[in-house]
Amino acid sequence: MKKPALSVSKSLFTTLVLQAVVIGIILYAAHGLLVNTQANLEDRNIASGFGFLSLESGMPISNSLLPYSPADSYGYAFLMGILNTLYVAIIGIGLATILGIIVGVARVSGNWLISKMAEIYVEVLRNVPLLLTLFFTYSIVLATLPIPKKSLVPFGGFFLNNRGIYLPRPLPEPGFWIVCLAALAGVIAAFLIHGFATRLHRETGRIIPKFSLGVIAMVTIPALAWWLTGGPVSWEFAVLKGFNFKGGWVIRPEFSALMLGLVLYTAAFIGENVRSGIQSVNSGQINSSNALGLTPGLTMRKVVLPQALRVIIPATTNDYTSLVKNSSLAVAIGYPDMVSIGGTIIGQSDQAIEVIAIWMGVYMTINLMISMVMNWLNAKAQLIGR
Repeated sequence: MKKPALSVSKSLFTTLVLQAVVIGIILYAAHGLLVNTQANLEDRNIASGFGFLSLESGMPISNSLLPYSPADSYGYAFLMGILNTLYVAIIGIGLATILGIIVGVARVSGNWLISKMAEIYVEVLRNVPLLLTLFFTYSIVLATLPIPKKSLVPFGGFFLNNRGIYLPRPLPEPGFWIVCLAALAGVIAAFLIHGFATRLHRETGRIIPKFSLGVIAMVTIPALAWWLTGGPVSWEFAVLKGFNFKGGWVIRPEFSALMLGLVLYTAAFIGENVRSGIQSVNSGQINSSNALGLTPGLTMRKVVLPQALRVIIPATTNDYTSLVKNSSLAVAIGYPDMVSIGGTIIGQSDQAIEVIAIWMGVYMTINLMISMVMNWLNAKAQLIGR
């Protein structure tokens, strides 16, 4: 009777010994790598540590979300790169999601032409390297734009040329904070309306147009505040001075090319996720919706897509994290993201190990945050069993 227990004890002991050996090998290899790295740094007279981040950078940055000058430190310059990376990631994820949903729905459309156009788009973009797509958008599409003196003017105050897209810049005036608070109040009101309508429908069966009422709240409340405060915003327009425009808000060609390439590339993958999610929904659900008299658009929004989310979200999480990592290709077209600025810092300070460690830490943090949010959404979208 004691033999099975003895056998389990031996098996557990063997497993623990093997795990201890593997951990020992890993620690020994890590120690050897650390010692070798330290010796190489000493041979090259390179001091390790992050003290270099406080030194003056002396390098210009063409695109920065906050005021920056070459007299600022390496740490502040690196912060500008991190902000640029986050800026690209947030806008890229939003635009790629919208375009991906459109492409995915078009892939299952009953219209043969729309379905084939979406299929061609997906197959071409998924099978062309992203770097080539970026080169195409930057050197071919944007390079064909005219010089500043011959700028395209689609609307008053908007200028399009090979130096960028120039837009009117809003300048807040006294009282603008009231409009911002009103906009926040509108968003809160929309959430309250949504919660009330959902609870009322669950308890009484009555249906309130919560989406329409929410949009009305988000538009009406800040619009009323805007009117009461007299429109506390002035506009600064770009003006041609010499060979280029001055003033206004400019979107540089490097940012436009990077955003266009990332969105087009990632949307192709998201579109396939949406298509597979839609096709995973039982056809009986669609037939039942048709029998109830729902329009195709309403069936897609209310019946198909909510059930398809449990298939779409896990695959799309990987595409979101890939977009963040793919943004590092910005260095190829001259956009100053975190990798581009970090590369310049390495060239000036020789602190390669520290900069690479920061790169790894930032990318890992961003992607873990994306995964946490998407996992939460995935849990909310799962069907609840009895």
